[in-house]
Formats: sequence, structure tokens, C-alpha cells
Amino acid sequence: MTETAEKDALVLFMPSGKRGRFPVGTPVLDAARQLGVYVESVCGGRATCGRCQITVQEGNFAKHQIISSNDHISPIGPKEERYDRVRGLPEGRRLSCSAQILGDLVVDVPQDTVVNAQVVRKAATDRVIERKAAVQLCFVEVEEPDMHKPLGDLDRLKAVLEKDWGFKDLLIAPHLIPQVQSILRKGEWGVTAAIHKDMDSSRPFIVGLWPGLKNEAYGIACDIGSTTIAMHLVSLLSGRIVGSSGTSNPQIRFGEDLMSRVSYVMMNPDGREAMTKAVREAINELIGKVCAEGNVNRDDILDSVFVANPIMHHLFLGIDPTELGQAPFALAVSGALQYWAQDIGIDVNKGARVYMLPCIAGHVGADAAGATLSEGPYRQDKMMLLVDVGTNAEIILGNSNRVVAASSPTGPAFEGAEISAGQRAAPGAIERVRINPESLEPRFRVIGVDMWSDEEGFEEAAGAVGVTGICGSAIIEVVAEMYLSGIISEDGMIDGAMAAKSHRILPNGRTFSYLLRDGEPRITVTQNDVRAIQLAKAALYAGIKLLMEKQGVETVDTIRFAGAFGSFIDPKYAMVLGLIPDCDLAEVKAVGNAAGTGALMALLNRDHRREIEETVTRIEKIETALEPNFQQLFVNAMAMPNKVDAFPNLASVVTLPERKVLSDESGGDGAGRRRRRSRD
Repeated sequence: MTETAEKDALVLFMPSGKRGRFPVGTPVLDAARQLGVYVESVCGGRATCGRCQITVQEGNFAKHQIISSNDHISPIGPKEERYDRVRGLPEGRRLSCSAQILGDLVVDVPQDTVVNAQVVRKAATDRVIERKAAVQLCFVEVEEPDMHKPLGDLDRLKAVLEKDWGFKDLLIAPHLIPQVQSILRKGEWGVTAAIHKDMDSSRPFIVGLWPGLKNEAYGIACDIGSTTIAMHLVSLLSGRIVGSSGTSNPQIRFGEDLMSRVSYVMMNPDGREAMTKAVREAINELIGKVCAEGNVNRDDILDSVFVANPIMHHLFLGIDPTELGQAPFALAVSGALQYWAQDIGIDVNKGARVYMLPCIAGHVGADAAGATLSEGPYRQDKMMLLVDVGTNAEIILGNSNRVVAASSPTGPAFEGAEISAGQRAAPGAIERVRINPESLEPRFRVIGVDMWSDEEGFEEAAGAVGVTGICGSAIIEVVAEMYLSGIISEDGMIDGAMAAKSHRILPNGRTFSYLLRDGEPRITVTQNDVRAIQLAKAALYAGIKLLMEKQGVETVDTIRFAGAFGSFIDPKYAMVLGLIPDCDLAEVKAVGNAAGTGALMALLNRDHRREIEETVTRIEKIETALEPNFQQLFVNAMAMPNKVDAFPNLASVVTLPERKVLSDESGGDGAGRRRRRSRD
């Protein structure tokens, strides 16, 4: 180390932990930029935007060998005093563009929700996303025109953006060119430019221009699902989510599932156009809702990121999805895409861009890519299983060495379709079920009611919403509970002999049903309901098992349930049913809308776009229909939990019944033995 370097001050930035030595007199903002620490600044160091606030941590930080003190930073100067007088500076805060390094420092970049907030909130967790948005706001002061310097107003604007902010070879959105002169004069030659630069190799684009200092810009992250569309409105400068909303996908009227929508396109000449129009209108309505919630003008939305399954991806972009409805399920385009928002009918700022994450394969789409980015199996040493359960389940399995992916046609049973009393999750739907193993009496919870059905006051409370049916999470639980209680065998047969024990076992033609609710409406679980769940869970498990074989592993280390439905699945019951392989239950977690979180990550940090683009090229897609042993894996997975696979982790927390073999569809002698189990 040179003598000069030894005299330089050591500066540590928290919470990133990045550190470096800098000459005395270096502005803290410059030090942050040299280390790649994200500290927002719109005004270019003029101490007017206030976004570059930092706090000095005082004390002896032995771990880092730093003694940090407020004496090691320059005193508050005229610029900071002016800002504090005009806009107010919280106690202990400094503007990093004005404060200079005088000695060793530990600097905290605040994580609050007003300035420099990096915590992006979602339903289940907090996620810190390092910000490096594709859109940056830059305030500049442009030289006034001079008869002796004939350079045009736009050219002088470009020159000062290069001088002050380093943007070379600038392009400008065509709609802005006629407005440049009036904006410059309205701002008295001080303007804020929004610069879009996605890739390091791409030319920067002026996509917005405002007179004076503009201190905020927004983006949207949107997940277009086949059933619902979910959207976040986000500050590109702070990372703060200012509005969130969702709506039903209006394409449902053209077809309940994806393949029926492809069929609609094939059978109706204007089918594709109608569905494209419907989804874009729904998205524009959602933009209006999140803007109203956040008190934001939609003209301030300058960037957007979308994820979707392959068919939704194609329909949103106006691409005919017909080829995805038949082998070999060819995508029209699989790579990441960029559009001008106005070119695909998105009603935001005319200069706003749209970025669409890449698709992995024909039935593993940009939503799966978003979930992969969010949960990062490719960043793990452990073998991670990532499952998004829906009409078409998407499965990702891997670690830092190798990642494989597949889709599995589970059908709509988990969403309530094909179930006699099934419905989507809504107030009045049964969402949790427990069955007493001795009396076979059930108790359940209903969406919109906090009490269980056996608690005093339940009927009165439920009267407001009604008890209308059974949703996906409860379908999984009731079938698993019926198995654990001995009502059904491991092969899924309802045991008719149990009718002698409980009035809830009802004859139903040649088979039997279980009476879950004896009220209005009367809710039963039929043999056909159990079969529908078996078929769905077997398709998913067989796909997972196939990927495990490709990876050469007998077990997985950790499991992540993605998607809205996955958030409500109880991992224990999913494992009892045989929906997922055996795993330490502590390592099975729901991660909510991971696809939407991936979209947020790509919106707030353009490096994440490059990360998932590169990762997708390395993911190996397995086509389950072409695998010769898929059928046998499927047959084995029809049993509960599985005909051949052991579940030692599950058996350590749940006493699984002894095998009960029933002689025929009527329930046979039904006399099979089972063990009692402890209940929670």
C-alpha cells in the first residue's frame, strides 16, 4: 500500500457493506458512485432534490477497524442550510452531494419510505432490491441561445447532459422534439430529462423532459395470469410501492383455461384481436386504479415490466398463440422484448418503455422466468424445487450447477373447477378443513370469517358472507384429512364401510361421498372429486419426479410454492396428498407472487434483466410428454402420498395410516387396519 493510500480515509457504506479508501475532500456521493453504492441524485449535486441523504454512524466499529465520527465529515454548508430552510432536512441527515469526507466513516444509506427506500413490500415478506433502474432523472442547466453560437436548443441540451451526467450519443423520443424549445423556456433553461438506458451497450434515449426540477418518476410491474392480473406502481427513485391492485383477466369469457382460449383463436377470425384488446383494456384500467391509490399522474409512468405465461404473453403482445396449442408448442419469440408502451396500447407517458422478460419454453413462460429470478435456484448450493401451481403447473429444479424445468398439465381442479362444490377463493368459500379421526366430524374455516365452524357464534358470523363452496386450499386439505382419517384408502377410494361409523359417509350411486357441511348449500366431497384431485396431483408430482431423475437426486433440500394459490397451501397437507416430494417441512415455504417479484426486480434494477436473460439460456427444458417413464411415475403418484416413494420427513410429524386395500368401487369390505394418530 502506498503512503498516499494509507492517508486516504476509509469509508464503509451500510447496509451494502461496500468499502473503499478516498482522498480527504471527496464528496460522499462521489465515493458511493465509485463503489457502486446506489445513492439517488436527480439534481446533479446541486443540493436541490434532497434524494442523496445519508447518515453518519458514530462509534468504534472494531469489526471493520473504523472509528467513525461526525467530525470526520465536513460541516453543514450553505447548500445544505438552504435545502433545510426550504424543504427541511431530518435531524442527523446530510446531503451526500455536499458533505465531504474528512476521515474514516461508516455511512448509512437510509431505508425509509420517503428518500432512498429500497425495501419493496409484498404480501409475505420484505425484499431489498438494489436500485439501478433503466430510467434516470437528470436535472441540467442549459446555456441560453447565443447568436455567435448557432447550436440548436436540443443540441445544447444533449451537450450538457453529456458534460454533467456522462450520457454520450443521445437519442430523443420523436414526440419530444417539437416541445424542447417551449420546455426550456418555461423552465428558464433549467430542465429535468428522463434518460432511458437499459443495456450498457445501448444508446441512451431522452424519453421525457420537464421544466425545472422534477423529483419523481414511476414504473409498473405487472403479472398477467390466465385468471388474474396483478400490478404494482413503483417509484423508480426510491423503490417504494405506492399502489397495488389486481383484477380478473377478462379473457376468461373467451375460455376458462389456456387451451380453450387458443381454440377460440383458431375458431374465430377476430379471436386473437378480441382477446388482445380485452387484456390491454384491463391493464389500462388497473393503471388507473394504482395511480389513483398512489395519487400519481399516469403521465409520470416512464417504464414497465411485464411477465406472463406463454399464451398470455403472446396475446398481450398481439401474437397469434395457435402454435402453442399443438406440438411442438413453438413460441413465436422466446427472448426478452422491448417496446414503446404506446405501440402496444398502454396508456402511460408517450416515452415510456415496456420490457417483457424472456420465456423459458413453450409452456414455461416469462412468469416462470420472473419466479426463477425472484427465488434464484441458480444462486443456491442446495437443490431447490420451485413450483407454481395452477391450471398448468410450472416446475423449476436446480442449484448453481444445473437447472431444469418442465410444465405439467394439472388442470383446473386446484382452482375449484371440476369439483362438485368447488369455487374460486372468495368470501364464503371454505378454505381450511380438519376431520376428527375418531368421530369423522369435520370443522372448517370460511374466507371472511375468523372463527372455525365448531366455535360459538360461527353461524351468525358466516351469515353475512354465507358458506358457498370449497376453494383450492381446502380441497387439498379435505382430501388429505380424509386419507389421514381412514375415510379413503391410499388409492383414493372412499371406504363405504365407514358409513357404519359415521352418518357423514353417504352412498352416491356405486360410490360414496363425504358430507362436509349439512346445511344450505349441502357440501359433499364425492368420489369423482377425489379422483380429480388425484389426477391433478399425480401430474404435478410425476413432473417433479422426472426432473429429480434428470438431476440424479432422490430428495430435494428446499421447496418454494409460488403463485397466489401456493400462498394458501399448507405444506404439510400438500405433502400428505403427495403433491410435492418429501422434504423437511421447515424448508417448504410459500413465496407469494414470485413472478411479480421478479418483475419488480427487473423494473428497479436493469442488471437483473441481464441476469435472467443469461440464466434462461442455461435452463434445460424437459418435455414430460416425450419421456418414456412419465406414465409410470404418474401411476405411482396416484396413490397417497405415493405408491413407491418414502416420506420419512413427513412421517416424523404425521402418523400416516397403514395401507387399506378396498376390493371394488363400492368400498368393498373396507375393513383395512389403520393406526391412530396424534392431532394438532
